[in-house]
Amino acid sequence: MDFQNDNIKRILFSEEQINERITELGRQITTDYKDDAPVVIGVIKGALYFFSDLTRRIDLPIDIDLIGFGNIPDTTRNTGVVKITKDIDVDITGRRVIIVEDVIRTGLTTAYLISNLESKKPRDIAVATMLFNPDRLLLPVPVKYTGFEISDGWLAGYGLDVREKGRNIPYIAELRSKP
Repeated sequence: MDFQNDNIKRILFSEEQINERITELGRQITTDYKDDAPVVIGVIKGALYFFSDLTRRIDLPIDIDLIGFGNIPDTTRNTGVVKITKDIDVDITGRRVIIVEDVIRTGLTTAYLISNLESKKPRDIAVATMLFNPDRLLLPVPVKYTGFEISDGWLAGYGLDVREKGRNIPYIAELRSKP
């Protein structure tokens, strides 16, 4: 898909808006965790850009890691159950953890990831998400840091993809129709 075509309805969040908001979030995390630097865990692939930009704006000696998951056909959409394709390597026992997501809509997948990480006995877990749709949330998740709230719509850019394309565009676009 060519993201310079007529399917872009509008630029929802510009590169400048994204950078400003991430700087604010980095400052807040730095303040909130100044006495006990967290382990920051990015959820791949979608959160890679947000994770990278956010961790560079946290002025603390943090540990970082990545976790990956895949959908289970005919299951994930209804239950949020996913399979872990890349687990974390850092020991989080007794540590403060921040999970970095690209977008949270229903919260099902995030709740599953939290449950998985809680089995590793961290001190606490918070969530930072670039995009959050609170109107669709089905399960409570500890979203502590939100880039922007969104409503329903098809989005691409800044980590969000359409069939693995468009993740690398530097802004978030709302599409006119389902690709």
